[in-house]
Amino acid sequence: MPRTPPTACLALADGTVFYGRGFGATGRTTAELCFNTAMTGYQEIMTDPSYAGQIVTFTFPHVGNTGVTPEDDESAVPFAEGMVVKWDPTASSSWRAAEELDAWLSRHGKIAIGGVDTRRLTRAIRQQGAPHVALVHDPDGNFDLEAIVAAARAFPGLVGRDLAADVSCVQSYRWDEMRWAWPEGYLRREAPGRKVVAIDYGAKRNILRCLASAGCDVTVLPATATADDVLDQAPDGLFLSNGPGDPAATGRYAVPVLRQIMDRSDMPIFGICLGHQLLALALGAKTQKMNHGHHGANHPVKELATGKVEITSMNHGFTVDAQTLPAGVEETHVSLFDGSNCGIRLSDRPIWSVQHHPEASPGPQDSFYLFERFAEAMKAPA
Repeated sequence: MPRTPPTACLALADGTVFYGRGFGATGRTTAELCFNTAMTGYQEIMTDPSYAGQIVTFTFPHVGNTGVTPEDDESAVPFAEGMVVKWDPTASSSWRAAEELDAWLSRHGKIAIGGVDTRRLTRAIRQQGAPHVALVHDPDGNFDLEAIVAAARAFPGLVGRDLAADVSCVQSYRWDEMRWAWPEGYLRREAPGRKVVAIDYGAKRNILRCLASAGCDVTVLPATATADDVLDQAPDGLFLSNGPGDPAATGRYAVPVLRQIMDRSDMPIFGICLGHQLLALALGAKTQKMNHGHHGANHPVKELATGKVEITSMNHGFTVDAQTLPAGVEETHVSLFDGSNCGIRLSDRPIWSVQHHPEASPGPQDSFYLFERFAEAMKAPA
């Protein structure tokens, strides 16, 4: 217990309770708890749709010190359910800050807790697996612990849940904004490019910017788009985005669509994160839940063909089981942390995907070649 009366608490489904100081919105929320080891980018993490259904524990203590700015949003609203930090957020000290983290979280209805022993909490997650939790912020410090723990235990979890449809766009749109560049900021793509359809399972804006910067004319379609919806655009290539939830659940409607597209077209296909997992399912492999997943910006990934090691950003709680890859599907990348699969490709067609996030630039440009490779594949003769 902190010396000052707590105004927030985090209860795990096993009955463990962490007390601290609340900020952001008041109320209660339930989710799966994960931890992220990145030293920067808390705003990008909170607005990444892949974190839907999760509360994020930040292992780096300095959270809030750069404030928030609309330029760093990866989506229109934060999709992470809440935030757990070691130290209370300080006043922002960045010239780019347009708003304080506390006010931003409150405005979006997101609960946060500070003053938590995040090292102890992270060890618990690593040892026991990602727990189901309830996070409560009450300025008066009134906590019905029995009810809070019961709420944590009642959380349905992420296995078997399709969350992509909840975070996807509801109608198609064009995207022409490119990556940020000094001093202009975000420029618009004006030159004609290869036509790419991006299926939005929870797409980050910077992925779309990278596609535009690589020379692509991007049209975004909802997660529930049909094969006809895609092919009616007459695209030169298909991109499959990141997203939240269980890939097997999203695959119930996404996999048949992908198989129809591959049967009816030989265009290049490139997937990232959930898009990687859905492509693997469509090719006949299986996915599985991880103990605590990969969440951070320091993950070394090895490209098997070249031996090159890339420092990557990752955010996933499910993984492709490399032992189930069928004939004709090759493993291309592996994690050097645990050997898990991080990439596949079809041996006889320009179809591939990766588990990590090449658009997040932790290297900072170690993996941008994947977007360039996709653009080059669309230039090749059929």
